[in-house]
Order: sequence, then C-alpha cells, then structure tokens
Amino acid sequence: MGKRAVSSDNGRSTPRNRGVGMLIITAYGIFAVSAFARAFYQITPFPQQDKVQFADAPLALSLSGFAAAVYILAALALARTTTVAWKVALVAVLIEMVGVIGVGAWTLMQPELFEVATVWGGFGRDYGYIPLVLPFVGLFWLLKHRSAH
Repeated sequence: MGKRAVSSDNGRSTPRNRGVGMLIITAYGIFAVSAFARAFYQITPFPQQDKVQFADAPLALSLSGFAAAVYILAALALARTTTVAWKVALVAVLIEMVGVIGVGAWTLMQPELFEVATVWGGFGRDYGYIPLVLPFVGLFWLLKHRSAH
C-alpha cells in the first residue's frame, strides 16, 4: 500500500487522493473527459459539413487522441493510493508535461501542421492554459506524496 502524507495541522495521515488531491483528480478527470470527447468527435468519421476529417489533419488529431489517453491514465492513477499507481501517475504527468511543452512549441514553430486545434496546441491556449499548469501541479502533488519504494 502507498505511503500516506502526514498533515502538518493535526498529525493524522491524509491519503494523496483526498482533500486538495481530490481537486487535482477532478481536474484531471475533467480534462480526460474533455480531451476524449474532442478527440472522439474530431477523429470519428461522422458525415458533417464543417468537420475536418482525420485524413486532412492526422498529426493534430492523433495528438488530440494521445492527450486524451494521457489524461485518462493520469486521472485513474492519481485516484489510487498504491505505489504502482503513484509510479504510473508520475510517468503520465511527466508525459503530459513534455507533451504540452513540446506540442505547444511545435504549434508555434510550424502552425501549418496544426490547422486543427489540439488540447496541447499553443500550450493549451484553447483551454485557458490549464494544460500547461496542470502537470506542474500534478507533479508537485505527487512529489509531496511520494510512495514508499
């Protein structure tokens, strides 16, 4: 079982998925649902007049799907308190951090490749830059609540 952090105000243990941790998990859950819905809508070949098809923007739409998978994995792992879940969450949050910074920079350097918006495009511009901030919050929380190794 994962190590529990000690609360400074009352000396009792608080699991990493309670209190502020629950807010972080909720944020990841919202982004998991949001990114999945966006990717599903963008990638699924429904016959709609104004929709860009996957063949028109495979890179951007694939990155949307990848971001959705990362958010789902992070949300599920953050919600658990085991050592394995902590490690999975750490990897997912680090991938998210690299993804949002890398894709954000890439969208600025080669915007012609990203005519279709992605969750991480422009460093999360379409989502109020929360995708840029969230992995730093998640990483801080995970490191503050390290699991026993």
